[in-house]
Amino acid sequence: MKYHCLFEQSGTFKNEFKKLGYEAYDYDILNDFNETDYQIDLYKEIEFEYDHNCNTGTTIFSKMKPEEDTIIAFFPCIRFTEQILLWFRGDHANAKKYSTEKKLEHNMKMHDELNYLYKLISKLVIIALKRKIPLIIENPYGTQHYLTTHWSLKPKVIDKDRTLRGDYFVKPTQYYFINREPSENYIFESMIHVERKVIAKINGRTKEGKVERSLIHPQYANRFIREFII
Repeated sequence: MKYHCLFEQSGTFKNEFKKLGYEAYDYDILNDFNETDYQIDLYKEIEFEYDHNCNTGTTIFSKMKPEEDTIIAFFPCIRFTEQILLWFRGDHANAKKYSTEKKLEHNMKMHDELNYLYKLISKLVIIALKRKIPLIIENPYGTQHYLTTHWSLKPKVIDKDRTLRGDYFVKPTQYYFINREPSENYIFESMIHVERKVIAKINGRTKEGKVERSLIHPQYANRFIREFII
């Protein structure tokens, strides 16, 4: 089985797959960590594959086979989290500084971005369904998360405290499994100690802060892979 890890930070999972003896590749438009095997615009790949009804033979998806390949997508979540509701209501700390006109103008732009990403993640699932390719999608979990409340798919795995599997952050996360079910393996070995980090204490407005907030500890990736994927 080959594993195709899409979007930012997926290199950690790719490397753990390879350590376990599997063929794995990382795809993203950025290469900040020098881990990206295929530096491409995934948004365009999804749009092109969907618009041409999976019949082009020219995208990364056209080269995948149901019995040989699995996609793991760490889909961008910036417009799906609970923060979007705070912006729309005008309750976000930054929004409170805006005039009513500026709030409305800003929210219309954010709503367009939300709509675009919602359609894009749905198109990715449709591509996987048409090609019968196993697909796993990672996104934050929350009762007010947009996909939790406004998507017809239900997550098969909800990890409410990632530190229990050796990650840096608690960071509740939901995983959608399409064209396959999660494995049910048990990992009995002990974990190495990882110093817990608190997202609220990291400045998410800087590039460095954004990167740090999205980090995945290799131990977490390894244990998740062995418990739910292979």
